[in-house]
Amino acid sequence: MVRRIRKRAGKFAFSVIMFSVALAGCGGGSRDGGMQQQAPQLPVMKIESSSTVVAKQYSALLEGVVTVEVRPQVDGTLQEIAVDEGAFVKSGQLLFGIDDRVYREELKSAVAAQSVAKAALEVAGIEVERLRPLVKNKVVSQIQLKQAQANHRSAKASLEQAEAAVQRARINLDYTRIKAPVDGYIGDIPFRVGSLVSENQPEQLTTLTDVHEMQAYFSMSEIDFVRFKQQFPGSSIEEKLTAVPPVTLLLADGSRYPSEGTLDAVSGQFDRSTASVMLRATFPNADGMLRSGNTGKVIIANRYDNVVQVPQASTADLQDRIFVFKVSEDNSVTRTPITVVGKSNSNYIVSGGLEDGDMIVVSGFSRLPDGTVIDPQPSEEEGRPDQKKQHR
Repeated sequence: MVRRIRKRAGKFAFSVIMFSVALAGCGGGSRDGGMQQQAPQLPVMKIESSSTVVAKQYSALLEGVVTVEVRPQVDGTLQEIAVDEGAFVKSGQLLFGIDDRVYREELKSAVAAQSVAKAALEVAGIEVERLRPLVKNKVVSQIQLKQAQANHRSAKASLEQAEAAVQRARINLDYTRIKAPVDGYIGDIPFRVGSLVSENQPEQLTTLTDVHEMQAYFSMSEIDFVRFKQQFPGSSIEEKLTAVPPVTLLLADGSRYPSEGTLDAVSGQFDRSTASVMLRATFPNADGMLRSGNTGKVIIANRYDNVVQVPQASTADLQDRIFVFKVSEDNSVTRTPITVVGKSNSNYIVSGGLEDGDMIVVSGFSRLPDGTVIDPQPSEEEGRPDQKKQHR
């Protein structure tokens, strides 16, 4: 009896095992199908060309259109300071006075010497006129007349020399009154009344700056300068400068200067130590808001037409080249080099390698080999305003 029960139980267990195996065999196909490799789902964006304006800032130093070092041209004691530091003066206005007593006496002496020379010339002329008839009547020899004529010429030269000395003395006397050569603002005045000044001293009395226009000097890298020349039309630098739109100035506090300026000069050579070139922009300054020595930033706006923008995060760098992963019609990806001409916020401005309607992978491509088929998914980048709108 027991043997029969054990035999039946064994058959039942064997049947259960075989049934389980059979079920596993039936369901195995579906599980293997689920293990097949699926195409990776990656975000993509569609490329659209547009025009954009990119503003680039350059640190600048401002100088007046004319800066004059005011120096003494005669020696003496500083007797008068007629202006204050920072004052605005007009051309011809008195700035400094040097003790002129010595120079007045020199002028008097020169005038007296001129009078003596003039009298000597008159005497020599009288002598020549006296001898002419005597020589004609053969009372005196021709040699005496020639000698008198030579004395007359010498007296005339002495008079001219005396007149030059008078003029020089007048000029020196005028130099004791130092006047403004141009309109402008007075700089620092390191001297005081009673200071001894000299025409050979290394330090100037002050500086005078004409600031009705201000010139902003700034440096541009070699790469930026190459792009600058490509950006604007013209066969020469001068022609390209005329095509540059008005530039803007940011002051040290970040505020925008109300008047626009003109880019009007480029240095003749690059600075080898910095691989940069100096440029100059001129701004009107009728109200005197700007002064020499101010700092700021010159903003140059570059317009790019028929270009596309791609997020920098959607690119890869390899051996000084920039690539994107372009999606083909069959959803396979290809690493494609692009030509970058500038940056706008977090985007690259691309002029070559991509066209309207192209699709690129936005992220997740770090180990994506060429030819991989993906499952494209909409990207947040396509909804961003700066990707679709046309900048003006």
